[in-house]
Amino acid sequence: MSKILIVDDTLDIAELISDVLSDEGFETKIKNNPSDALKEIEKNAYDLILLDIMMPEMTGIELISKIRNKISCPIIFITAKAGVIDKLLGFEVGADDYITKPFINEELVARVKAHLRRDNRKINNKSSIIKIGEIEINTDSYETKKNSETVKLSTKEFELLSYLMLNSGNVLPKEQIFNAVWGNDYGDIGTIAVHIKNLRTKLDPEEDYIKTVWGVGYKFVQEVTK
Repeated sequence: MSKILIVDDTLDIAELISDVLSDEGFETKIKNNPSDALKEIEKNAYDLILLDIMMPEMTGIELISKIRNKISCPIIFITAKAGVIDKLLGFEVGADDYITKPFINEELVARVKAHLRRDNRKINNKSSIIKIGEIEINTDSYETKKNSETVKLSTKEFELLSYLMLNSGNVLPKEQIFNAVWGNDYGDIGTIAVHIKNLRTKLDPEEDYIKTVWGVGYKFVQEVTK
């Protein structure tokens, strides 16, 4: 049974989400403020986190910035802030998805299940280590290293990096990347650029590995020459 943490300061909404997911067989826990959520995450492991943005004491953006370096499970923002800038900021700080209020219950359940399926693949797949230059990933444990130092990535960032490295040397159109990494998940193809930016910031600031092919997409090099 997957464990889901719900962080929302509006109790009615948190309880609605909890009821909807409990009916689907998920184990849920509610925290109504970011401070309590932070303590809970430090004590217990969760398979997925649903996180509001506008909360007292600390915003969801601030909270995810504190926890993303500690956990790698999928994090979905559920918020009334529906602007494009808000969504891009959410993805940039490490969110895997973004659902706006009011939401359709069936859509919420579908997105949660989709992210859990993707995250569970690391348990079912055989261990596989891919190393190109200074960058190494383990597609079984979802670990990423550069020069043997661990680098924390969100689930979606890792899946994007993994897809690029598995297809190193090939120019990958944006549409192909989006279909392979996001699949049936909800999202916008523009989020690819945000995740590429995050990967470059964390792993490839000089853009030695991840190359932009203008008008087409991206390519991960097979060999780095410095």
